[in-house]
Amino acid sequence: MNAISQPFQIKHTGLEWDNHFHRLGPDFYTELAPQALPDPYWVGRAFGVADLLGLPAEQLQSGALLQALAGNQPISGTQPLASVYSGHQFGHWAGQLGDGRACLLGEANGLEVQLKGSGLTPYSRRGDGRAVLRSSIREFLCSEAMHALGIPTTRALCVVGSDEVVPRETLETAAVVTRVAPSFIRFGHFEHFAARNQLAQLKTLADYVITRYYPDCQTAETLGANPYANLLLRVCERTAEMLAHWQAVGFCHGVMNTDNMSILGLTIDYGPFQFLDAYDPGHICNHTDRGGRYAFARQPDIAHWNLYALAQALMPLIEDQALALQALDRFKPLFARTWRQRMRAKLGLAAGADGANTDADQALIDELLALLAQDRVDYSLFWRRLSQGVASQNFVPVRDLFLDRPAWDAWLLRYSERLADTDPGQAAGLMRKTNPKYVLRNYLGELAIEAAKSKDFSRVAQMLALLERPFDEHPEFESFAALPPDWASRIEISCSS
Repeated sequence: MNAISQPFQIKHTGLEWDNHFHRLGPDFYTELAPQALPDPYWVGRAFGVADLLGLPAEQLQSGALLQALAGNQPISGTQPLASVYSGHQFGHWAGQLGDGRACLLGEANGLEVQLKGSGLTPYSRRGDGRAVLRSSIREFLCSEAMHALGIPTTRALCVVGSDEVVPRETLETAAVVTRVAPSFIRFGHFEHFAARNQLAQLKTLADYVITRYYPDCQTAETLGANPYANLLLRVCERTAEMLAHWQAVGFCHGVMNTDNMSILGLTIDYGPFQFLDAYDPGHICNHTDRGGRYAFARQPDIAHWNLYALAQALMPLIEDQALALQALDRFKPLFARTWRQRMRAKLGLAAGADGANTDADQALIDELLALLAQDRVDYSLFWRRLSQGVASQNFVPVRDLFLDRPAWDAWLLRYSERLADTDPGQAAGLMRKTNPKYVLRNYLGELAIEAAKSKDFSRVAQMLALLERPFDEHPEFESFAALPPDWASRIEISCSS
């Protein structure tokens, strides 16, 4: 433990620590304190997350909390630990993994608080332990951007930086992200105990997750009233809905290993992620992924594969393969229906029952995506311009994005005929609330990172403010909604990002 005589006490009666995961016992984690980070400084702070925790804004500006979230001073009421899990990485069993650079402080106001980049743990591999400024800023900004887009995600309270040197591909400086979520439990936690045939611990973990996060599984009459099969079903449903969000907004995760899959259907572990620039279904955002396992269009199938791995881990508890398969069979139709609903909303066609015009709308969507892929049209820019086109009935700026103008004109005619069945004002309003003007493009993240390397953190704050309201116009940031610069295509991101 760090030698600090007086633990930092957050002076707010609404913020009380009640560390449920810690009570599972030492089979599930190793107790340890975060490693001290020398001479820390604030890089970015999300005051909305502070409010979520019940943490007063003035404390998120205090030097005492800065030291605490850098790992230099314990926080009264916390019980820091690193959890153990296993998993499949790039489709292969990797064996034991665990929190190699993260320290779970505990649970406050029903939310777990974790320091990522807080130093070595018993589960660190190949000199892991510290995170770098670059990756920490990316995770901080994207966590909050995804939340603002309505996508289930972990959150980020702040980034704390230091001039401590960390070796990656080059020498970089260290940083710690304070992450917040209802739970950081992953598919890999279940795989860990199943692989070791530690069935008592597997049951303890499943019962804990059901009691805390899926209590309806205890009484559900579906799937033979089997609580563990119903747990699998609920995870399948949440994962399907999350993937539908990803695919509709054009988000690539980049490393969908089973240890990076949340049991709550949250987007977790932002590493080599990317929002699409040019629409390319085969886009690979992680240059470590040489085989393209996690290419954009493959993400739903990979999620389904990962759910099969979770099902295999839960089989000693479910004890009925037919029930497990029934739960798994829920994923594909729910994903397809949810994705179609989201794509229809992006087109302003969400009104009415899902069954109305389903086949015609699906054909319209498929034809459009094929056209976007053929001409490598900028994905986010297209959807926002289309929203503006429906509002103004001027589609020239949209047409300018295409090389095959006759094909676009033909599609627009079919789309206009379909729009005739809707109220144009309502359609345009829905589209403006569905198609963000701003997403965290890689180059925007790079601009914030480069400024931060020179101790200019104003760009991080500016980008956060923009991404917290991605559907608003923000005319002062108009250039950030335009086509990315040429150099953006040369940005490479990997698992170390």
